[in-house]
Amino acid sequence: MSNLTSDPNQTENTDPIIRPPYFFISGFIDIPHMEYYYIFLCFVYIISLVGNTFVMMVIYMDNSLHSPKYIAVFNLVFADVCGSTAMVPKLLDTFLFSRQLISYDHCLTSLFFIFLFLTMQSFNLTILSYDRLVAICCPLRYHMIVTHRSMFQLTGAAWAFAVFMVLLAVCLITRLSFCRSLVINSYFCDHGPLFRLAAPCSDVVPNIVISYLNPSLMLYFPMVFIISSYICITHALFTITLPQDRVRALKTCTSHLILVAIFYLPVNFTYFLHSIIPTNARIINLSLTSVLPPMLNPIIYVLKTEEFKESAKKLLSKRRAQRAVVPIQST
Repeated sequence: MSNLTSDPNQTENTDPIIRPPYFFISGFIDIPHMEYYYIFLCFVYIISLVGNTFVMMVIYMDNSLHSPKYIAVFNLVFADVCGSTAMVPKLLDTFLFSRQLISYDHCLTSLFFIFLFLTMQSFNLTILSYDRLVAICCPLRYHMIVTHRSMFQLTGAAWAFAVFMVLLAVCLITRLSFCRSLVINSYFCDHGPLFRLAAPCSDVVPNIVISYLNPSLMLYFPMVFIISSYICITHALFTITLPQDRVRALKTCTSHLILVAIFYLPVNFTYFLHSIIPTNARIINLSLTSVLPPMLNPIIYVLKTEEFKESAKKLLSKRRAQRAVVPIQST
């Protein structure tokens, strides 16, 4: 089986296999010096891990951030960390160490977790847009509508729905028989390239349906809701008579708008134009989409959100004060 890592064409099979023992992750094709790109992804992952862990720590330790809005922020950061962890370490192990064979069970497990956390990133951005919509359009009723209980209910429902839809896609894979090839033309066990391997010898119509349904429910509908919410927010801002109040309200939305742009634009660009984008370009775009937004999110929150910036400063100054007291006590 080790010989297959050097010659993926040997994974071809003319007989149907209900559950093949392994798949071959082909990844990038004929691009020289790709090891530098993998090392770049490693550094991005480390920065993402440190930054998002810092954001979660600040939210957890500062009672002033224990508000309904930051329940969604914490969920977004948690999904960022888990999504990057589900993707990058396995990607580096696969290609830097030429371990491109992946077992059937590990392939489906990887598919489940990568798409689950990708979906939750989308849902959490949608929940944050709902929070901004209520805060600006119904400011007097904000604390009645957006409560800790309602936010926990929203995030819990989002997790349950995401688990159900992704698990449905994975379960539909398990009914397939594979033949002709076991080479996945992607950098991980991607849903589309995986079920299309079974097309010659299995009915993949349910998989095709779910491949259109899931992006619609998990990416396109949330994006439409976010765009609609900001249309309402823009209309509400024009009703604010004082310019300083308008600017203050707009500042509360800028960090969220930046997060929405860096998450949705590359993903939708790739999915809308996947038929004309070369395989390598598609893989690079999707791999960057998986790691860059989680790295940028904590930076954006630190630089753009005043309340979080103040909380981070208080936490760091408190830590410095505690470190300064220890040497004095020891003397």
